[in-house]
Amino acid sequence: MVHFVGGTFMMGSEKGLSNEKPVHQVTVKSFYIDKTPVTVAEFRRFIKSTGYMTDAQNFGDAGVFSFQKRQWELVPGATWKYPFGPDGPKAPDNHPVTQVSWNDASAYAEWAGKRLPSEAEWEYAARCGGENKSTYSWGDKLIVDGKYQANVWQGNQITDRQGADGFVYTSPVGYYGETACGLTDMGGNVWNWCADVYEAYPGGEYTVQPNQNVRVIRGGSFFFDANGAYSYTVSARSMNSIETSLFNMGFRCARSGE
Repeated sequence: MVHFVGGTFMMGSEKGLSNEKPVHQVTVKSFYIDKTPVTVAEFRRFIKSTGYMTDAQNFGDAGVFSFQKRQWELVPGATWKYPFGPDGPKAPDNHPVTQVSWNDASAYAEWAGKRLPSEAEWEYAARCGGENKSTYSWGDKLIVDGKYQANVWQGNQITDRQGADGFVYTSPVGYYGETACGLTDMGGNVWNWCADVYEAYPGGEYTVQPNQNVRVIRGGSFFFDANGAYSYTVSARSMNSIETSLFNMGFRCARSGE
């Protein structure tokens, strides 16, 4: 884990989408956050230790995007072990675990003696202790000297050809290197669950009815997002319901401490 000394920073962005506004002052206490998203191998240890059944396993299916039909589907048998379904490839051990709901992520975190990060902690870490003013956790560009800085969607359409960044789907955690403060995959690869209920920032024009069953996700993923490159920024935010499991959504843990 990487340690961050608590402090006050300006959260959000006036250049981003409406749900990122207004920029407002937030104070966080000192905390630790996982260097990488939780991997398939790490999640397997949790399952073996506890016998835990994920929401996808209990429901019998999970969300996978069909590139042939160009639509999301609930695929029977899609789980953290086989994120595309039983006929698809097995999830590689060193890739971030996917097809885990907020409930699953919270259960893992508790088993590990940790918790899910707050949305403010996640952004504070992405900004390297609130000091980084760049667009993304690694800088201001997705491509530097012809090299992708993260596992992201190339293009603006679901039909666009993928693989220019080296991967069509998930990538090994840490493949693209570390931020200045030692974190990896803080943009792209998989969305990260956060602890918070998804709410509007105070004082802005954006409104949403808070729902305890809808939580924040951060960081974007390898898959197409309607917000394009905005979804990988340090301030971008989205949400999903706590029982939802998708092939492009994972998590990392945090822990309080000086």
